[in-house]
Formats: sequence, structure tokens, C-alpha cells
Amino acid sequence: MASRRTPSTHARPGHQGGRRVSAPAPAGGARHGLARVLSKAGLCSRSEAARRVQEGRVSVDGRVVRDPEFPVVPSRQQVRVDGVPLAPARRWYVALNKPRGLVTTVRDEQGRDTVYRCFDGGGLPWLAPAGRLDKASEGLLLFSNDPEWAARLTDPATGPLKTYRVQVDGLPDAAQLVRMREGVDDAGEHLAAHAVQVLRHGQRTAWLEVVLAEGRNRHIRRLLQVLGFEVLRLVRVAIGPVQLGTLEKGQWRELEAEELQALQCPFSE
Repeated sequence: MASRRTPSTHARPGHQGGRRVSAPAPAGGARHGLARVLSKAGLCSRSEAARRVQEGRVSVDGRVVRDPEFPVVPSRQQVRVDGVPLAPARRWYVALNKPRGLVTTVRDEQGRDTVYRCFDGGGLPWLAPAGRLDKASEGLLLFSNDPEWAARLTDPATGPLKTYRVQVDGLPDAAQLVRMREGVDDAGEHLAAHAVQVLRHGQRTAWLEVVLAEGRNRHIRRLLQVLGFEVLRLVRVAIGPVQLGTLEKGQWRELEAEELQALQCPFSE
């Protein structure tokens, strides 16, 4: 007779016999994956939370769990990270004037400087960017440790309009401005400006104000390139009611209560 296999005492929590087993969670609350619970509490990003879980630094009701998707009801189960009970972090909402030459990422595989250099020594917790600017662009970026707020801000259906000052090599005429608003196709994507106007111009270059209702990858640069214009400088000056104002390059500030209140509502038209 074949002997019964005894389960290993070293089996990965949440798994049995090579397949994931959903552990029962207490009733009376919504269940979420463990990594998501850590992220929603404002502790760290989802990927960083998954790494901490996999390293065995997180316990649920006194038991170490290494499965980032382990179901948890935060209101009814005790989660600890490095032995410290998980508690909602203070919510931070920060505006940064991004300098040109920095990439909008936590870690860059190519070793380039990132926007997080601007926060060195600032005493801030983990913050994630709510939207991005490419390396060659500069201006207003918003950060928060509130992932739901950030998701609402970057959703094209609910997010605010974004305003840019763009210097181009060339002098757009009225017909070209109309095309910018109507949009062009590039690599299978329709790229358009919500609004655009010429602010001033010289003999060879012009400064435009461009407003976007959504921001695709390198949206403005690609739109203008299709129409034959090279972007010389691109500065984001506003996100909805939040203005870049006199904030110095590389400096940050917390958002005002009035700005936060205004950002709770859709601004796209």
C-alpha cells in the first residue's frame, strides 16, 4: 500500500501541494491581497509591499505570510510589518517642480538621476508620482502616499486638465492650431490638445499654451512632431487648480487644503 504523504512543515503559507489555497478570512469586511493592503495603508508601493511579504517581514494574526495575494480583512485581522502593527500612515500630497534631466521613477535601471533626488533629507515617507513627465520635460508633478487619490487624479474620465507652456521651433499658423485641437494619428493613437493658443513668438520660435484632458506617453511632443514642429522646451504649469507658481526648480511643497478640496472633483470637460 502506498504511504500517505505528510505535508511539509516548510510549505509556503497560502499554498499546498503546488497550488494556491485561499485561506479563510473572518467575515464582516472586504478581503484584499496582503500587498494591496500594505500599499493602501500608505506604507509603500505595491511592488515594494510584495517584496517585503516575500522576504517574510509581514505577519497576519501572528503567522508569517509570504504570499503577496494572501486574502486579508484589515478591519478584523492584525497585520504586522517587521513586528510593528500596520496603521494607516499620515496622507501626504506634495507638489514638486521637476527639473529637466530627471526621470520620473523610483529606481532607474540605467542609473540616471530620478525625481526622488529632490526629496533627499526632506523627512517624507514613501510617495508615488500621480502622473509623469519625461526626462526632457520640467514643471509640476504631484506625489502622494494615497493610491486611490492618485488613481482618481490620473484617470482620464475624472482627472483634471493639465496646462503646459511649450516652446517650438517654428511659427504655427491658425490652420495648424486647429489641427492640434482636432488631433492627429500617431502609431495607432489619436493625439489631440484640449485647447491651444500662441502666447508669444519671435522670428523663428513660438511659445504655446497647450491644455490636455489626458496625457499619453510623450503626448505633446508626438502631436507637434507629426505637424512638423520640434519641441525646444516643455514646462507643465498647472494640474487642475494646482499652479506651479513661484515654486523653485527641485523644490516641493505640500498642497493647500483648498487645492485638495478642488481636486476631489472631475475637471475634464
